Amino acid sequence: MNQVSWDELRIAWQVASSGSLSKAGKVLGMNHATVLRRVNALEESLNVRLFLRHQRGYQLTDAGRLLISEMPDINQRMSRLENLLVSTENRLSGPLLITTVIDYMPRINVALKAFRDIYPEVQLQIIATDDILPLSSGMAHISLRMGSQPGELDVVARSLMDIQVGYFASSEYISQHGLPSASEEFNQHFWVMPSGGKQQIPFIKAIIEQLEPQQLAYQSNNFLDLQSAIVEGMGIGPMPVDAAEKHLNLRQLECVEDCEADPVWFAYHRDMKTNRKVQALYTFMAQHLSSE
Repeated sequence: MNQVSWDELRIAWQVASSGSLSKAGKVLGMNHATVLRRVNALEESLNVRLFLRHQRGYQLTDAGRLLISEMPDINQRMSRLENLLVSTENRLSGPLLITTVIDYMPRINVALKAFRDIYPEVQLQIIATDDILPLSSGMAHISLRMGSQPGELDVVARSLMDIQVGYFASSEYISQHGLPSASEEFNQHFWVMPSGGKQQIPFIKAIIEQLEPQQLAYQSNNFLDLQSAIVEGMGIGPMPVDAAEKHLNLRQLECVEDCEADPVWFAYHRDMKTNRKVQALYTFMAQHLSSE
């Protein structure tokens, strides 16, 4: 058997995942003929058929199905190897992949801009998602997470900052509806609240469990949407205190017990502990955010 090319394995895996040469070519940025040539070369090197060709696409052989099942783990390990190799570099340059939820990016972006001013050769790539991407996958170097401390095996989590949250209403809403003076009056008012899994956040859950469904005037899984709706007077809702202070028309609801600060964690895989970009970003963000 001839030596197998990693690139050809990766290309064949994409064909198997996509189901056709043309679809795989679009993902890989290659033309149809190049993809076909690389797949044929791999099958020749292995002396094994991975696909059965027919008019509707490429059907997997037993060997092709094995490729589909094994390649994700191999690709993950290769990504980790690449990250480990990159971590040996002493230069503060190149891509730095950060995964986080989109809700608090405006405040974090201020710190990231200041970081880039000092280290202009670092290329920040943000993966904004509510899903928790496993750092062991190599898809991200850093995860900025809100809430409880990350507890995954081999993940280092360092406290970055706390975000104080309160409940606010606009002057327009107050002029029309007033404000509740006690929790017994909550269902006399309209509310702007998160949807989905974010309703389980403690300071959200404590209020939403007291509300009748018809009092939920506006819901979104994005806190930035909620902030806009609160400012426009659609109802009472949660907002970071520092964000609310930028709007002169907002007033904080006093009858809600103080919300616990929402902690932000700077998390990375332990294999990244020697990565200068990761450590430089943590040091800078911790200092920058604490001085605000």
